[in-house]
Formats: sequence, C-alpha cells, structure tokens
Amino acid sequence: MAPLQHLTGDKLAIKEFVDKFDAFLFDCDGVLWSGDTPFQGAVETLDMLRNKGKSIVFVTNNSTKSRVDYRKKLDGLGIKAQIEEIFSSSYSASVYISRILELPPNKRKVFILGESGIEQELAAESVSYIGGTDPAYRREITPEDYAKIASGDPSMMDPEVGVVLVGLDFHINYLKLAVALHYIQRGAVFLATNIDSTLPNSGSLFPGGGSICAPLIAMLGGPGVPGAEPLSLGKPSQAMMDAIEGKFKFDRKKTCMVGDRINTDIKFGIDGGLGGTLAVLTGVTSREQLVASAIAPTAYVDELKDLLEGA
Repeated sequence: MAPLQHLTGDKLAIKEFVDKFDAFLFDCDGVLWSGDTPFQGAVETLDMLRNKGKSIVFVTNNSTKSRVDYRKKLDGLGIKAQIEEIFSSSYSASVYISRILELPPNKRKVFILGESGIEQELAAESVSYIGGTDPAYRREITPEDYAKIASGDPSMMDPEVGVVLVGLDFHINYLKLAVALHYIQRGAVFLATNIDSTLPNSGSLFPGGGSICAPLIAMLGGPGVPGAEPLSLGKPSQAMMDAIEGKFKFDRKKTCMVGDRINTDIKFGIDGGLGGTLAVLTGVTSREQLVASAIAPTAYVDELKDLLEGA
C-alpha cells in the first residue's frame, strides 16, 4: 500500500490535487462544521472551489433535517448552496421508497423511527407515513399496547405499513422499537437512512443513526442473520452514489469525495470508483486511525481550510 499523501503545507501538491477534479462531494458534519459552528476557513474554501469552476454537492448522512432545513443551516453559516446541491440520506431513502422500491398497493405506508427531516422528504415524494414525531409514539408503553401489538390490532398496527425506515431519532423509546420490530416480523421492508454509529458535535462524539438500528438488528437475530440488517440508503451505500450520479451527471473519474469518516465517506468514494477521496481530521477519524485503516483515502489534510494554501 502506498503511503498516505498528506497535503497540508504542500502548496504545489494541493494545487495539483484540486486541479484533477471537476466536482467535489462534501460530507458536512465534521468537515464543514461541528454542531452549529463552522470550521475556520470552510466557507472560504468552498468559495475558492466555486471560483475555480468546480461543482459542489453536499452529501450528508444526517437524516434529522430535510434539504430545505439544510439549506437554511448552510445559509445561516454563510455557506452558499442551492437546495438542488443538497443530497441527504432522508432524501435518498424517500426517493428509493417512492421511485425504486416495488411495494404492493396496500403496503405503501412507512413507519418512521426518526425526526422531521424524514417526514418532510417522504411528504415531498407523496409517501404516506406514521410514527416519527407523532406524540402518540412518544410515550411509555402500556399493558394494553403489548396485547394490541402482539395481536396486530389495527388501532396500533396499521395494516398498510410496508416499510420501516430508521434514522437518527432523538426521542427513541421502547414503544417505537416494539412497534417497528413487529412490523418487520410481519414482512415490512427494513430500511435505514444511514448506519453511522456516531456523529461529531461540539468537539466530541454522540450516538448516530446506526445506534437506533442496533437494537432492532439484535432483536432480529444479530449482524449477518438474513433479514436482520437494514438496507442503508446513506453513505457508503452505492444506491446513494447511483442516485447522486443520476441527478448531477458528473464524471466519476473527475469527482472527489471529501469526508471525515473512513468507513462511510471514504469507502463511499472508493466503492463508487471516484477519481479521488480526501479525508479531513476535524471529525470522527484521528490521524492514528487513518494511518492504521485498511481503507485508505487518496490524500488527507488536517483541516479543510488547508486547501486554500494551493489557491
């Protein structure tokens, strides 16, 4: 394996790297910002790439926000973006359900474990859903609930649900997990917006979307058991890459994926046959983890703003 190329501080190498690509796919959390704080120089770096004529797509596994929400956040952080440049895992999952997944006419409703971002994207695709932010599911389970769930009582178990879609859920509870489990056991398709175990925020790591899937996977038999693991529609799923390519019509060999997480962002770019991948050290992955990983990016920088050195 060739040694990792560390671009920080090497102006010529940075310029040569940037000049190779016509398009850049950017992860957001841990690359452009942490929580609600943009990283120093991130805005200027994106502006520099746009001024060079590079296309930019924001590709995020965070499902809690819709593309409209993300546009507002980007605007608030001073980052120029159009809604059409944003590709979130909630949008990817909604497109998959509405346009690709073939469901029986009487099984097209979705039960959500997640936040409003998923609801907004499903609604935009005219997909019916229950669960999510509905207060009816944000409560403790009762003895009556057990009996209704077990028997499939339609007052608790909607017979039209054909999909269980799991994303990051800030209000996950026993009732939601119990209902989701029984839908899957009754034949609902098990999907996830992403399987990230953690997400970066405020200089630390917190539970990610994959942590919401984990209890269900365990209940269904554990990793590797057929039907126990969801199909993920976020990075590194190539279903997401195909959807992005179909929408933006970029040349994969002239496209670079920029991210902080090796097993999602960088793997996403490598598996997708992109011309390059760039890791940054401001999010999940440390320098030590990067060096030890079997998944190697084309190059890495300490911070995104280091690309400005080659401008």
